[in-house]
Amino acid sequence: MRQVRWLTTGLAVTASAVLLSAVISGPARAETLFGDTFDDGNADGWSRNGGTWSVITDGTPAYRQSNAGTVARALAGSTSWTDYTVQARVKTAGTAGVAARARSTSQYYALVLTAGGAVQLQRVSGGTATVLATGAAGGATGTWRTLALTVRGSTLTGSADGTTVVTATDSAYPSGRIGLVTSYTSGVFDDVAVSTTVPGPGPSATSPTPPSPTPTTPPPPGGCAVTGTPAGFATVNAWGQNGTTGGAGGPTVQVDTAAELLSSIAAPGPLTICVAGVITLPAGMYDVTSDKSIVGVGATAGITGGGFNIGLPVSSVTSPPTDAVHNVIIQNLSFRGASDDSINVQMFSHHVWIDHNDLAQGYDGLIDIKRGSSYVTVSWNHTHHHTKNMLLGHDDSNGAQDTGRLKVTYHHNWFDATPQRNPRVRFGEPVHVYNNYYFYNTDTGVACQNTAGCMVEGNYFENVEEPVTNTYAGPSGRCVARNNVFAGESGAPDCSGTVQEPSAYYSYTLDDPSTVKSLVTAGAGVGKP
Repeated sequence: MRQVRWLTTGLAVTASAVLLSAVISGPARAETLFGDTFDDGNADGWSRNGGTWSVITDGTPAYRQSNAGTVARALAGSTSWTDYTVQARVKTAGTAGVAARARSTSQYYALVLTAGGAVQLQRVSGGTATVLATGAAGGATGTWRTLALTVRGSTLTGSADGTTVVTATDSAYPSGRIGLVTSYTSGVFDDVAVSTTVPGPGPSATSPTPPSPTPTTPPPPGGCAVTGTPAGFATVNAWGQNGTTGGAGGPTVQVDTAAELLSSIAAPGPLTICVAGVITLPAGMYDVTSDKSIVGVGATAGITGGGFNIGLPVSSVTSPPTDAVHNVIIQNLSFRGASDDSINVQMFSHHVWIDHNDLAQGYDGLIDIKRGSSYVTVSWNHTHHHTKNMLLGHDDSNGAQDTGRLKVTYHHNWFDATPQRNPRVRFGEPVHVYNNYYFYNTDTGVACQNTAGCMVEGNYFENVEEPVTNTYAGPSGRCVARNNVFAGESGAPDCSGTVQEPSAYYSYTLDDPSTVKSLVTAGAGVGKP
């Protein structure tokens, strides 16, 4: 990540970790204050006391404290922060976790995992920990766990893996920084995020699931229906499929339980699946078969706990198999608290349309497309309160599957304070990114790497540190940036090379980029026409 300077509550803050303080016009709502995935290979912006800290690779880059002979702390953020949630993934065999309202390295609240398999909520003063509450953590020590500590007034709440396990009341520390802490043990930390909730519309940044919906009205006779038609690569006649129609021509079912949903998405043949209310799935990603439309009923339908996998199991094949998953539509659903990706498209899946969804607060990617998939359109989605937003291309070594594929269109999406992967692209060409609204993306907007070719046009970038780049990390790609708006404190595009024209594959009409902000904020997300 690059350095960024934003102004927050009169305090100038400089950090290579993602600091997103935000002076946001319009109604107040949950805001992201800070995030760090350590993907840039450093821990700039963190102050350390005790221990031995370094950025290592544990699946992905992560922050490790390796000295088990001392108490160690790493702090970040502002001492003026009051009511917020700090969340991080933690791996430890001892006592380690997250801290909130740190007045100093010896005064803070902490939510920690213990060697005995418990979760403790602590008040630390002068280096002495007073246990305020203890709960059962579940799970095994030495594995990745997600801890979240919420401080609201004098109320302290701690959760593990999305489940609230401890609460307490204490008023010793009214404000302070966030931190990562270990006590006579080693620990590894990743995906640190800090959010605050203030009155106003918008999803809560402190809840791992959407709020309970109001009762839904059953769809009219014939069920719900996909609205609109796709644009971009999902419309192309290729790989034996002409356009993307989902479950059209098949029956319609309405589901409101996990069992009904999982049975329906796995059924053979075309099917339109109407999701009523919020369905909680067990942790995991669940396979969606070909010729499916999965559509939320009204504005309150959603998925929490798990996510969708559109694709065959991972293998080393390098050409599209005849049974690759294809012709899938996902529309008008809210996704929260996914244990892995919210939506994963893989293994040469094709003709997929992901449209008018609201995605936030997942574990890994919100919408990841990889391993040779192609002819996908991602449109009119609102993504927020999440760091690893959208990945296109598995990794730098996957060229055998990805080269010549990963043809994806991203249009009219609202990338709302999502620091990175908006999208991050490898190998795909052309990747067409047009008429999207980018808001406070403090690492990168579009990152086009490893021989990829990205056409980035007609977008509105507002306070985006590095809007478009082909030199972000790893091998470089190619990008063309044209007819975009760069507003506020946005940087300049860093592009070179030539890219295939998307018009060679499909026709499209650009909206005036000066109107994109108003168009997208009014139209992206659930419950929108």
